[in-house]
Amino acid sequence: MIRRRSAGIVVLCPHFAPDNAPTGTVITRIVEELAALGHQVHVVTALPWYRTHAIEPGWTGRWVRREITEWGTITRVHPFPGDDKSNLTRRAAGFVAYSMLAGIQGLRAAGWFRRADVVIAMSPPLTLGLTGRIVATLRRAPLIFNIQDVFPDAAVETGAITDRRIVAAARWLERLSYRRADAVTVLSSDLADNVRSKLPAKLRHQVFEIPNFVDAEVIVPADRHTAYREQLGLGASPVVLYAGNVGFSQSLDLIIAAAQEFPDVQFLVNGDGAAQTSLKDAAIGLPNVVFRGYIGPDRLPELLATGDIHVIPLKAGLARVSVPSKMYSIMAAGRPVLAAIDEKTAVPNILRDSGGGIAVPPDDREAFIVGLRELLADPAAAASMGSDGRRWVVEHASPDAVGRAYDSLITTLKTG
Repeated sequence: MIRRRSAGIVVLCPHFAPDNAPTGTVITRIVEELAALGHQVHVVTALPWYRTHAIEPGWTGRWVRREITEWGTITRVHPFPGDDKSNLTRRAAGFVAYSMLAGIQGLRAAGWFRRADVVIAMSPPLTLGLTGRIVATLRRAPLIFNIQDVFPDAAVETGAITDRRIVAAARWLERLSYRRADAVTVLSSDLADNVRSKLPAKLRHQVFEIPNFVDAEVIVPADRHTAYREQLGLGASPVVLYAGNVGFSQSLDLIIAAAQEFPDVQFLVNGDGAAQTSLKDAAIGLPNVVFRGYIGPDRLPELLATGDIHVIPLKAGLARVSVPSKMYSIMAAGRPVLAAIDEKTAVPNILRDSGGGIAVPPDDREAFIVGLRELLADPAAAASMGSDGRRWVVEHASPDAVGRAYDSLITTLKTG
């Protein structure tokens, strides 16, 4: 009997280039690194929709689109997007519909039901965990469940989900997905502890810590006097920058408080999200607070260089369920970080080990202002922190290191 060669790796993920979601950037580079190591990879993802929560122009008209690449294939399916984040029923229905459609295409990629080396499923959405299990079982492959944010913990902590029935159902699905995976990968020791606490003792060894990364060859330190700074009319004043999702997981009220305290400093909030309207209302009468929406990835190095100090304010309790991957990009750009975040978690630990910035307790306006005053008062020391952070991220958070970690895990699962 002729044995057919393995189809390679099947990846199920919610975003992939050119979609610009942070998780899309992460999984795109992981796939590129695995391909460079000789793997055939077949990606099943959504049609690009992240920026406006609607399918991007040029991608509409078909529910499924396929393309062949040098390293495998990409299949993009309808994400069933909705722009009303408060409608949990609508969002859950969209996740389920997308996961079902992605599952069908996951079975089809590179040949219906053909054996795969491994299936990698990414969460959120949590529903891809069971989808990944079904695809892995039918393709006779082990399953790696990649966790970017621990759900529903983050949604519960922020109050995004309050219905006890929804919370109970999500927690049941979460635990089932962890138990049915052959390996669960998380971004930090905090997330690893969280996931292990939800598993029986005999399965806790299946949780692996593989951090996210940044391409430090693309994001490099640059002059603060950028074209973007000139475009926004920020002048030569110090710029404190928050770049990312403007959501309810972030304590962005700290920026408003700091802007009141430092009227000669420019505060730039660069991004879109559900909390943007309320934050703009809070900033009325503060001419030193500037809001700008999403900026394309091609201008990310320029955006990062525009800020003299970058802030990462995360609400209390969330650092153990989510790791702000933007920190690596900030450090690669050689800029100091001021993080308002839970103590003794990944971000404060990295800032301490690298010397790349300051961490203060979350949701503490006074501590945040004190930390910012320290950085503003000594620009030379702040610049030195930026240099130290850059040095650390080059050594510890390279795409090559992360790709090889996944390659090693895949080899272990195949031979184990």
